[in-house]
Amino acid sequence: MSEADRPHATSEADRPRTAREPRLRTRDRDRPRRRLPIHVLIALPLALAGLVALLVTGEALRPFDRVTTIEARMASKSDYFKDPEVQRLLLKHGLRVDIHRLGSRGIATQSLKGMDAVFPSGQPAAKQILNRQDRSVRSVRPFVTPLVLGTFRAYAETLQKARVATPQPSPDGGRTLYYDLDMRKFMDLLNGTTGKDDKATTGDQDHDGNKERADTWNGIGFDKAGGRSNSGRVLVRTSSVCESNSAGTYLSILAFVANGDSTPGAGAGDRGTAMDQAREIAGRIRPLIDLQGMWADEQADSYLSDLGESIAPISLIYEHQYLAHQIEFERKYGKQDTDRVLLYPTPYALTEPQLISLSDKGDRLVRVIENDPELRQRAIELGFRVRFSGEDGTSDQLNEYLNSRGIQVPRPNRDETKVYEPELDLLQEIINTVGSCPAPVLDAP
Repeated sequence: MSEADRPHATSEADRPRTAREPRLRTRDRDRPRRRLPIHVLIALPLALAGLVALLVTGEALRPFDRVTTIEARMASKSDYFKDPEVQRLLLKHGLRVDIHRLGSRGIATQSLKGMDAVFPSGQPAAKQILNRQDRSVRSVRPFVTPLVLGTFRAYAETLQKARVATPQPSPDGGRTLYYDLDMRKFMDLLNGTTGKDDKATTGDQDHDGNKERADTWNGIGFDKAGGRSNSGRVLVRTSSVCESNSAGTYLSILAFVANGDSTPGAGAGDRGTAMDQAREIAGRIRPLIDLQGMWADEQADSYLSDLGESIAPISLIYEHQYLAHQIEFERKYGKQDTDRVLLYPTPYALTEPQLISLSDKGDRLVRVIENDPELRQRAIELGFRVRFSGEDGTSDQLNEYLNSRGIQVPRPNRDETKVYEPELDLLQEIINTVGSCPAPVLDAP
């Protein structure tokens, strides 16, 4: 018998298995039921309350909303859109603003391709932009802010002794934050042609007995108090007149005063005469700008930095930039920054930033800025004089907010002479003459 034919013992593994019937397991009624951990029980009502709140406010699905990115070209008022609280409020509307920083006149004279909105800091640039549009656009002027000169206390007190600046009274009798600046006297000082009968401004001798120029800081007595000295010229540091609204507005003030408190070209018999007058005025004020040499960048950042006083004794800025600094300074240190002060020019200039839409996405942003009360309130908290109900501007809400923070409120000057800018082509001629500006690069037709 072969090995293959021999019987083998069946192993346990080879035996067929009998399938068992499934058993239905039921819970032992006598066995205690598991309970939720105590920390879960405590947190559950809070989680439910949070969910209800999100549903009520419409925020429950916010992470799934589509956020629209708006490409925007802005000048100094980009500070508003860079504010974290403003960004949070815009996200509630599903909007995010991607800022491309450029001076106002640069925005008006350069290509706007790919932009959804622009935010020039003043009306001349806004008019240039609007004139270039071939579609009906939405726009809004949400707030206004005066043009001011930022300086430091020792320099302001020197101007006061030279009878060029007058301190505004402080409500508590302490050191004031604000001075009114007589622009005609100040321009004479810049020119070195101060009044001959004013001993304080005809030039003093330095420590070596040499005669100081009357248009230097030591020449008007800066070195007579505090043991400090500055033989540099009295001048205002500005950004480029070719690109900046603030510098262009400053030129308007200088031109207005140089023209006998009258807008250049106003009342001229014809355009040729008006243009000749604009060029003549520009030639007279150009040296006051050329004093600083190379153009500087945005002045507020330098002025408000730790090295601000060493960079420039006087800087051209906007009021809201200074007030935003004071609000933040008070929040951090519980007091005012009394080292930095403002000079309010007389006559004065009020700038009106204008947000202009260039696309459907830009239209959404304009509508939100126009209608959201929280965004208006935040503008007040950032030092802006916010428009209400179509008014030219109101200071009441801003003044109330400053008072609530213990910050001195600027007082309106009794001299209410306001600078009116020349017509657009005349202003452009003045700017181009003073700044030797390059030809604009506009969009291709």
